[in-house]
Amino acid sequence: MKRLLHILIASAFTIWALNVVGSVQAADFTLKLHHFLGPKAPAHTKMLLPWVNKVEELSKGRVKIDIYPAMSLGGKPPQLIRQVRDGVVDLVWTVNGYTPGLFPRTEVFELPFIHTNDPVATNLAMREMFDENLAEEYRGLKVMFLHVHQGQAIHMVNKVIRKPSDFNGTKMRIPTRTGAWVLEAMGAAPVSMPVPGLPQALSKKVVDGALIPWEIIPPLKLQDMTKYQIEGENMTRFGTTTFQVSMNQGTWDKLPGDLQDAFMQASNKAWVREVGEVWHRTDIGGIGVATKAGNEHITLSAAETAEFKKVLEPVVDRWVKEVSGAGIDGNSLVSKARELVAKYSK
Repeated sequence: MKRLLHILIASAFTIWALNVVGSVQAADFTLKLHHFLGPKAPAHTKMLLPWVNKVEELSKGRVKIDIYPAMSLGGKPPQLIRQVRDGVVDLVWTVNGYTPGLFPRTEVFELPFIHTNDPVATNLAMREMFDENLAEEYRGLKVMFLHVHQGQAIHMVNKVIRKPSDFNGTKMRIPTRTGAWVLEAMGAAPVSMPVPGLPQALSKKVVDGALIPWEIIPPLKLQDMTKYQIEGENMTRFGTTTFQVSMNQGTWDKLPGDLQDAFMQASNKAWVREVGEVWHRTDIGGIGVATKAGNEHITLSAAETAEFKKVLEPVVDRWVKEVSGAGIDGNSLVSKARELVAKYSK
């Protein structure tokens, strides 16, 4: 009987101790991060997961972030900004261009030949310009970090593109209005859609191709739906897309200072640089998947690339005129963006 009593007492103590430890280890803040790509996409596995892990580590377990990929909390990708601003979710990763007109100043980095082929340089340039030039268009949000991908390359189902006029009569997928202007300048008809819809659009011949980086080839299996992957000399791309990881301002304001510091440390300059490297590495991996599948990877010559640059220069002028109508000094933003991208380029 005494032995049984000792066992019961020991068991009760163990349960109590586990409950105490569990309560000590429980996070003070559990946040939801919502995004539009699947859990196998490089953006999820190589960027968002490491960032979340870093925040949780720096918070010493007081913050827990649950990631919800593939719009699993509902809605469509263009609704992500509304969701985080309204507090439906705490954090989002999204494409700025899914909500046209909300982030016009940041669009300067999407323009052709401002970003060329170095996401590290463009990320660092955006970071340096943020407080003075970009922050006001992110009201209601606390931006963790902004970034770009490697840049818009050309994916075609069955047509080789070597000069801008080769786009005449084609329908091309693009996610942003700046990308649409690029396509229009080359004679293509732009078709706007979030990236998860691209495989179906290609298979049903809704579009003839897309402007998108190589890194998305494996998760969307684009190597099975296209034959040609085309870029300019020295990995030159034809514009890029800007992204943000942002928190609801109310959620941010509830965090104590030391936890805010944890988020900012996880999102520091070194991290923004690493994000650029991640997108560069995954881009190289993506084109490798395509060529292994038998697709043709075409690198344009210097002369061919120069022809694209000449045709696309008016896109920058169009953007300057557009934002100037809203009282934004577009010329100043273009000059500063070019200067900083050059500063940080390898």
